[in-house]
Amino acid sequence: MTQEQTEAINTGQTESRNRALWRALGPPVIGAVIGFVIGALLILMAGANVQEAYTAMLRGAFGGSRQITETVLKAAPLLLVGLGLTVAFRARVWNIGGEGQFFVGALIGAVIALNFPDWPRPLLLSIMLLGGVVGGMLWAMLAGVMKIKWGVSEIISTLMFNYIAILLVQYMARGPLQEPGGYLPQSAQFVPEARLPLLFDSRIHAGVILAVILVAVVYGLLWATPLGFRLRMVGSRSSVARYAGVSVEKSILFVMAFSGGLIGLAGIIEVSTQLTRLKGDISGGFGFAGILVALLGRMHPLGVAIASILFAALIIGSESMHVVSGLPNSLADAIQAVIVLSVLAVDALARRRQK
Repeated sequence: MTQEQTEAINTGQTESRNRALWRALGPPVIGAVIGFVIGALLILMAGANVQEAYTAMLRGAFGGSRQITETVLKAAPLLLVGLGLTVAFRARVWNIGGEGQFFVGALIGAVIALNFPDWPRPLLLSIMLLGGVVGGMLWAMLAGVMKIKWGVSEIISTLMFNYIAILLVQYMARGPLQEPGGYLPQSAQFVPEARLPLLFDSRIHAGVILAVILVAVVYGLLWATPLGFRLRMVGSRSSVARYAGVSVEKSILFVMAFSGGLIGLAGIIEVSTQLTRLKGDISGGFGFAGILVALLGRMHPLGVAIASILFAALIIGSESMHVVSGLPNSLADAIQAVIVLSVLAVDALARRRQK
């Protein structure tokens, strides 16, 4: 092979990699730019300074160690929920019940933490986290069973289960699990042994490390195992999967169990670390936000990890923008929503053009 041929091959490979990189990163970047431009127009209409507002947003999310810590802590539950939903969405099982699975996982884990405070810390934490996983898993599998047995749409059933789970936790926090002598809808505070350890002499907890590890686990499941291949086959075309001998029903049950388990784990981690007690309202909408994170991350574990950080930064940054620039909370939330929708819209258009 001549030197000219070798150089031509290398040039072709480089151009191919560049095109792949552009297809992956170009649409989200363009969408974000469009979103920020629309947001700037909204800020101008509100009579505020665009540069000051966006500087406050950036500093609020990444302006120092404290701000970065808050962003990471907000990203951890989003990452776990997004990873769980990614597995379900890859098999075209539309689990919209993340909020309910988050609540049930937190509830089961909290019951264990409150009733067995004298257990050794390693045992208590292990059983508590396992309880969160099982709670979310069983709650999600109910919808899976209904889809398989009676053809009930998982979109409708998981959405309805959200409200049942939220009301159940509110009842438990105000009734059977309410703090003795207390008046607020919340349980007694967890003993220190029921709280995940903090790392690096900061507020970052072990749940963050667990979430990062699970990125690799989900990636390996989807792209390095026969099971992951079968799940993606079901998501691509269920009729072909059946013809190839893949059980679509078992695949549905598995992805619902797996996604619900990860989301339930996110629920008990959040209660154990950030709230340290069960409350009537334990979620900042993580179950619903996780849907956006999964879609922003293109249903790929690495993309979901990046999307969870960016989404958390938008949430934290919007709060800072409200405080520093005096913009209304509603406007800050609107700008956040515009940016997310712009990214999703441009990404969808790019995918359509590629097809």
